[in-house]
Amino acid sequence: MADRTTSSITIDAALADVMAVIADFPRYPEWAGSIKNADVLGTGDDGRASKVRFVLDAGMISDTYTLGYTWDGDDGVSWEIVDPGRMVSQLRGSYRLAASGSGTGVTYELAVDLSVPMIGMIKRKAEKVIVDTALKGLKKRVEGR
Repeated sequence: MADRTTSSITIDAALADVMAVIADFPRYPEWAGSIKNADVLGTGDDGRASKVRFVLDAGMISDTYTLGYTWDGDDGVSWEIVDPGRMVSQLRGSYRLAASGSGTGVTYELAVDLSVPMIGMIKRKAEKVIVDTALKGLKKRVEGR
């Protein structure tokens, strides 16, 4: 899983406000286009989700899988698959946040491996659509609060 997709966006809000939206998994279907459902299955000592089951429908990639989360305060969060789905065999990603002028710079990195054969170029295109849709949805959600 060496290949990955990375994209960034600036959101006109404080780090804590951006991270609050990222950490609110049950509301992902309202702004993260390809996520149809997100159930928190466990929380860490900090009260944030440590394990979340997702239902994904991203066109060619539709599946249910569970991710494990590691939080770095309001500066970032990373995740990796702990229970693969039928199609998604590996998934690793992160949000990294940094103060940027009066707002917050957000970098989203995602790498996905599928159990079904797919040309690498098509897989990266699907990752890019997922990443770009999530960043734009996150910006709209945070700035619209």
